[in-house]
Amino acid sequence: MAAVFWQALPFFALLGCGFLAVRAQLFAAEGVRWLSRFVFLFALSAMLFRFAATLDLAAILNPPLLAAYLLGTGGLYLLVMLAGRLRGAPFEEAVIEAQASVIGNVGFMGVPMLVALMGEAAAGPILLVLATDLLVFGTLIGALIALSRGGTSSLAALWPVVKGGLSNPMVLAMAAGLAWSAFGLPLHGAFDRFLTLLGNAATPGALFAIGASLAGARLARPAVALGLSSVKLVLHPLAVLLAARLVGTGGFPAGVAVACAALPTAGNVYLLAEHYRIAPARISSTIFLSTLLSILTIPVLLTLTGAVTSP
Repeated sequence: MAAVFWQALPFFALLGCGFLAVRAQLFAAEGVRWLSRFVFLFALSAMLFRFAATLDLAAILNPPLLAAYLLGTGGLYLLVMLAGRLRGAPFEEAVIEAQASVIGNVGFMGVPMLVALMGEAAAGPILLVLATDLLVFGTLIGALIALSRGGTSSLAALWPVVKGGLSNPMVLAMAAGLAWSAFGLPLHGAFDRFLTLLGNAATPGALFAIGASLAGARLARPAVALGLSSVKLVLHPLAVLLAARLVGTGGFPAGVAVACAALPTAGNVYLLAEHYRIAPARISSTIFLSTLLSILTIPVLLTLTGAVTSP
């Protein structure tokens, strides 16, 4: 475990740099938004395009792995919703808590960090998990809240959610890369060097931005936030691991999916909470705590699953 911890430590040190830079007023808090936009629109998109352009659809669309991830994640989603309702939380709060419990920071943290730790062979399963989170569970929360607020007549309001998912730069970059690969177009020379150079900025930029965004976090409902963080960091990867065994899939791709499930809560869950005005402070606290605790939990889980290996 110590070896895995030291492998992962530089990535978490980048988070710490961003956090301390804002706290020490060496980096303006409003600059975080612009850094995040650069990473989101350019650096991470270049990285995702390059990965997808070097793969074929079969390398990403792994039906048994998709079934395992949907089963484990969807089952836990329902359990967290039920637990919230039994605790007395309103339906919409139970939904946003379920979202925070299963949607990890695969885009900004998982793609750059896990590919660096596990090798480029991990790119296919990571892209599968990322697309599932964005398109399936990103749409699910919109549908549940639309039903809660207006019944079936308000499902028309779901179209902007679906449209937003399909027009997400990460989804577009993956789709464009797969199209590039499908047409057998070459990826070499100056274009490849451009994508590599721009994509290399994703890792430090994304991790620095995550740390910087946490500098202003304040804990609200810490007991609930700690519970949700524990579900995300411990129960989610275990649920995906169990589902993989039930489905009968395993090996390196399953290890990558489990590693993705072990990532802390994604920042876009806070954006949803803020947009729908459902417990944003609680979700912000969950993102902060899960990211902090993941410094310890990710190396432990990667060691237990043997995920930091080559296929």
